[in-house]
Amino acid sequence: MTAPAPLMSLVWTDHVTGRQGFLVVDRLVRGVASGGLRMRPGCTLEEVAGLARGMTMKEALHYDPEARYVPLGGAKGGIDCDPRDPGAYGLLVRYLRAMRPYIEGFWATGEDLGLTQDLVDRAAAEAGLVSSVQAVYPLLDDAAAARRRLADAFAVEVDGIGLDELAGGCGVAESVLAALDRAAVPYRGTRVAVQGFGTMGGATARFLARAGLRVVAVADIKGTIAHPAGLDVEALLAARDAHGTVDRRVLRPGDRELPGDAWLSADAEVLVPAAVSYAIDTADQARIRARWIVEAANMPVLPEAEELLAARGVTVLPDVVVNSGTNAWWWWTLFGDIGADADAAFAYIRRRMRALIDLVLARADAAGTTPRAAAHALVADRLPVIADRFGWYR
Repeated sequence: MTAPAPLMSLVWTDHVTGRQGFLVVDRLVRGVASGGLRMRPGCTLEEVAGLARGMTMKEALHYDPEARYVPLGGAKGGIDCDPRDPGAYGLLVRYLRAMRPYIEGFWATGEDLGLTQDLVDRAAAEAGLVSSVQAVYPLLDDAAAARRRLADAFAVEVDGIGLDELAGGCGVAESVLAALDRAAVPYRGTRVAVQGFGTMGGATARFLARAGLRVVAVADIKGTIAHPAGLDVEALLAARDAHGTVDRRVLRPGDRELPGDAWLSADAEVLVPAAVSYAIDTADQARIRARWIVEAANMPVLPEAEELLAARGVTVLPDVVVNSGTNAWWWWTLFGDIGADADAAFAYIRRRMRALIDLVLARADAAGTTPRAAAHALVADRLPVIADRFGWYR
C-alpha cells in the first residue's frame, strides 16, 4: 500500500540543549490522531513518519462497527535523546509544553520506547496539560466516567506488574500462539529469544513462559542472557530497572552472558524483537535460524531483510498487527468496551488479537504473499469504510 504524504510534519529544536523533537500526524479521523511518544538517541523525522503511518494502519485494523471504540487517525512523536541522560526529563517537559496545542487539539499520545506512562503523565502535568489523551475526550459519551475507568485500569497490578504494561505483551504472545496453532506446533518445548526486556519484551516473555514456551535468550542494553533449558523469566522481571536492564546478580548457575547481538542467532523457533527500530538488517538476517520473527517493536526488520527472510522461509509477523494491542487496549478501556479487570482485559485482548492474526495469516496464505502484504491489503479495504462513516482528513 503506497502511503500518501502525512497531514503534518513538525521538527522542534530545544532552546536549552539544541536537541530535536518531532511530531508527525499521518491522518485524522473524527479530528483526532493517536500515537505514542518515544525517546531514543538518534531518533529521526523519517523514523517518526514511518511510525505514524503504522499507527494509521493499527487503528484501521481494529475497526469493529459493533464496538464502542472507533478508530482514530495515526500520529507519532519522537525525541532525539537517551532517556538515561540526566537532562532527559527536563527535555521531555519542554517538548510537551511546545506540543501542548496539538495534544489539546488533536494528538492523543502516551508511552513508547524509552518512556513510561508514569513519566509521560508527570511531565504532561508539569507542561500544563490535563492529560496526554485529552484530545479524545470530546469523542466520549461520558468523559469523566471514561477517565475514571482508565485510571482504575492503570491502578490494576498482576503479580507486581501493571495491567497497562502487560496488555501489549499479552497481544504479542497471543500472536505467537496463534501462529504456532496454525502450524500445529506444540507450545511446550518451543524456544523463544526476546530482544528488549522493557514493558513489551518483558510482558511478552512472561505470557509465553506461562503458556509453556521456553524463553532461552533475553537481550538488554548490557548484552544477552541465555540458557538452553530456559531462563527464569519471573526472576529476571523482578530484577529489571526502569529501562528494562536486568541486574546480573540474579543469574543462576548455567545462565550465560553473551554479546548483545547473540539473540539473533539463538537456537529458537521464535524471535521477538521488542526494543528498537531497524534491529535486523540484511547482514543480520543471515544469522537467524528461527522460523518466525514476531515484531513486538515498531519497524524492527528492514524491508530488504524481510525479503531475504521470506525467501528462506522465515515468516515475519508485522508490527502493525502484533503490537497493536497496546494502543487498542487504551481505547477499548477508555471507550468502555472493557473495564478495569485484568482477567476480562486479557480475555478480550486474546480474542481480538487471535482473530486478527488468523485473518491476516489466512489472507496471506490465500494470496501467496507475506503477512505484512496481507495486513496492508486489509487496511486498504478498511480505510474507505472508515472514511465513509466517520470522515477522513489528510
